[in-house]
Amino acid sequence: MHELATTQSLVKLCVEAADREGFKKVKEIRLHIGAFSGIEPGYLREFFPYVSKDTVCEDAELVCEIVPGVLRCYDCGYEGVAEKIYECPRCGGAIKLVSGREFFVDSLAVE
Repeated sequence: MHELATTQSLVKLCVEAADREGFKKVKEIRLHIGAFSGIEPGYLREFFPYVSKDTVCEDAELVCEIVPGVLRCYDCGYEGVAEKIYECPRCGGAIKLVSGREFFVDSLAVE
């Protein structure tokens, strides 16, 4: 489960930001998670209370916004939301994933 390591890295990032910026508490962490990123928000939420205990992130709300997968077809030019990421839903042609693999901290609410 790579989500445990991801959650640990997320908390470490917030602790380092608190040290650098001087805030004492993180109230909310807003994440953007691509539909095809391989990150399961449920596992992040499950691990977060344990990993954040006794840190500036303890009791913070973890808000996960899912970024849909969008593809562009090289053959027919179709662009739209992807259900599968290996072929164009219109023509079966080769595609490029335009979005959906993202994983980043969009914002922190701190005090």
